[in-house]
Amino acid sequence: MMQITDFQKIGVGLAGFGIAFLFLGMLLLFDKGLLAIGNILFITGLAFVIGLERTFRFFFQKHKLKATGFFAGGMIIVLIGWPLIGMVLEMYGFFLLFSGFFPVAINFLRRLPVIGTLLNLPGIRSLADRFGDSNSMQDKV
Repeated sequence: MMQITDFQKIGVGLAGFGIAFLFLGMLLLFDKGLLAIGNILFITGLAFVIGLERTFRFFFQKHKLKATGFFAGGMIIVLIGWPLIGMVLEMYGFFLLFSGFFPVAINFLRRLPVIGTLLNLPGIRSLADRFGDSNSMQDKV
C-alpha cells in the first residue's frame, strides 16, 4: 500500500479548490479574478501532488509543448482580461495535456456507485466508451 504524504494531501486540496474556483469563475460569467486564482491553485496543487520536478517534466515534454503553449497562453490571456478566449485556449490545452489520463479516469469512475450507474446509461455509455478507449484517444491527438 502506498503512503500518501502531507504534501500530497495539501496538493489534492489545492487542486480541488482550483477546480472549484475555475467552475465558479465560469458560472459567474467568466470572472477573470476567480479564473486566475483557480489556475494558480490547480497548478500549485499538481506540483504538490507529483512534485515540482515531475510537474516541470510533465508540462515540458517534447510532444506536449504545443499543449503546454495553449494551456499557458490561455492562462496569460485570462490574466490580460479576455477570459472567454483564454478559457477556450486553456481547455484545448488541458484536453491535449491530460487526454492520456481520460481512459484511466473513466474506468475508475465506472467503479463508483452513483457515477458508475450514470456512465452506464445508454446515451452516456457510448460517449464514455469513446473517451475511455485509449487507442481512439491516441488517434485523435
